[in-house]
Amino acid sequence: MSVWDSLVGQEHVVAELTSAMATPGAMTHAWLFTGPPGSGRSVAATAFAAALQCTAEPAGCGSCEACRTVLAGTHPDVTRVATDKVVIAMEEVRGLIQVAQRAPSQGRWRVIVVEDADRMLERTSNVLLKSIEEPPERTLWLLCAPSIEDIIMTIRSRCRHVGLRIPPAQTVADLLVARDGVDPEVALGAARAAQSHVGMARRLARDDEARTRRQRILALPLQVRSVSDAVNAAGTLVELAKDDAQAATAERDRLEREKLLRDLGVDDGTTRMPPAVRARLRQLEDDQKRRATRYQRDVLDRTMVDLLSLYRDVVVTQVKADIPLVNEDLADQITRLAGQTDLKGSVERMEAIEVARRRLGANVAPLLAVEAMTLALRPQA
Repeated sequence: MSVWDSLVGQEHVVAELTSAMATPGAMTHAWLFTGPPGSGRSVAATAFAAALQCTAEPAGCGSCEACRTVLAGTHPDVTRVATDKVVIAMEEVRGLIQVAQRAPSQGRWRVIVVEDADRMLERTSNVLLKSIEEPPERTLWLLCAPSIEDIIMTIRSRCRHVGLRIPPAQTVADLLVARDGVDPEVALGAARAAQSHVGMARRLARDDEARTRRQRILALPLQVRSVSDAVNAAGTLVELAKDDAQAATAERDRLEREKLLRDLGVDDGTTRMPPAVRARLRQLEDDQKRRATRYQRDVLDRTMVDLLSLYRDVVVTQVKADIPLVNEDLADQITRLAGQTDLKGSVERMEAIEVARRRLGANVAPLLAVEAMTLALRPQA
């Protein structure tokens, strides 16, 4: 067993990190892990944090108390931050800076892992800059982002960059078979459909509802024949994402509300609450709304990635490329779509999907962004 076992297909990353730990003077005080969704950038950062605190030789055994507590998120000298909101608040970053000033209490290092460093606004990143530039001697910052361009220049220039790549589908499938007992054929199909995103592949392999939902989404392009079809399809996609967000966050929202009221000594349902309690409740509700908004946008973005995979297969079919389809189970549908338009039209549809993704990232109203996309998916006149 090793802390690196869950880092799939990233042997070059493991080699770089283990070399840095073993080479005197090679340790850097700030690291930036980048890679596509599902590549394992936060997994790599957490494994690195565990190996740094490991008390065994070679470092990263995965079984000592230090490794186990880091991986479980309970080590006192390792702080992991991931936001459920659209952005990381400046107050959170200021709190991290305070933590960074403390000497490690048990381990060798004070390690701070920021899993969503790309969700810091520029002014928030500037607050972090001085701590990145001049950290205490035994403090390490491990930042994670999809790409190096997602981090402002002044911070990324002070970090050592570690780039992760998309692992092969077969490697992800092998992990699902070994770790989760998934049938090999199902595992490979899920890995291809998820485009090697380990978490999504695991969900598709184990969740019949997730597979059904994905098939429903990928069936939409053949159903969009007119403007009204496009508008209806956009509404369906946005509602699906909204329902997913509500289902994923409702129970957590309820528990958070109950805990807050319990901590404040107030019974839920009390009609006359003190102003301070009402203010705390409003703040909690605002945070929960931001979390639901982010979840909805993430679901929509994944929907668009799935649609891109479909049109990628259409292009592969049109140019008769000798490479496997991502969606082999939809070969008949892909052939029909390939016959409805030419190569230029398929590429234009992919561009329309990418534009919708950028618009969502810029906080355009989801329905407007998705409607513009589905209108572009209509058959050529």
